[in-house]
Amino acid sequence: MIAHEAGTGRPLILLHGFGVDHQILLPLDPAIAASGWRRIYIDLPWVRPVSDKPPSSTQEVADALVEEIRGHLGDEPFAVLGNSFGGMLARYAAHVMGEQVLGIATLAGAFVADAPSRVLPRHQVIVADPDIVRRAERSATDYTELAVIQSAETLRAFEELVLPGLQRASKRVLAKIAASYALDREPEEAHPEPFDRPSLHIFGRQDQVTGFEDGLALRNHYSRGTFAVVDAAGHNAHLERPELVGALLTDWLARIDADLLEE
Repeated sequence: MIAHEAGTGRPLILLHGFGVDHQILLPLDPAIAASGWRRIYIDLPWVRPVSDKPPSSTQEVADALVEEIRGHLGDEPFAVLGNSFGGMLARYAAHVMGEQVLGIATLAGAFVADAPSRVLPRHQVIVADPDIVRRAERSATDYTELAVIQSAETLRAFEELVLPGLQRASKRVLAKIAASYALDREPEEAHPEPFDRPSLHIFGRQDQVTGFEDGLALRNHYSRGTFAVVDAAGHNAHLERPELVGALLTDWLARIDADLLEE
């Protein structure tokens, strides 16, 4: 599962969303590197080349991820960040692996697996640019489906970091996992004691895919959590508001470092 590893220091596992690959999270790299952390980017099982026997459910993906982390890090403490679908996996790993986990971050995380049950804002484009949409050409539908800020910068990020993963993903593997998309139990239900390590939960105010209300509902469980609902940001909040997201990540990692100095 490990696609790319960079830097030295404490390890941070980064988990991407459904149907894309680890490249979508690379814009986070400068902020994390500047904080002195080692970045371990994961490619989930639909990223080619796929296994002969890929997981057929989210639970199987989550269990394979935990096994992969243990095999790579042993008992070394780490933090974990999950984007969208990766947020479910990050929450699972953080709760199952317990004291080994220094902190958790979710970025537009999926907190409710069943899409029709999610509390979602209406679709809203904050900055519309028809010229940019025309420039997207064949990828315009995929781009406009999520883009809250239509700009040259967000189109370039989409074409370079999102679209390649969409195009390379195994539709067969995605379909299998989508048919069993929920974990067996929600991590916060299976482990009801509050998660008392530094956490960060970033939501796009205009994210009509995973929303923000469902994540906010767990604010008491994440007792050391920063919860940020970012305006002018959709499901790809880190591509639309990179400076703010980078600052929030820097603060989260600094909080983890401060905790370790006190231990």
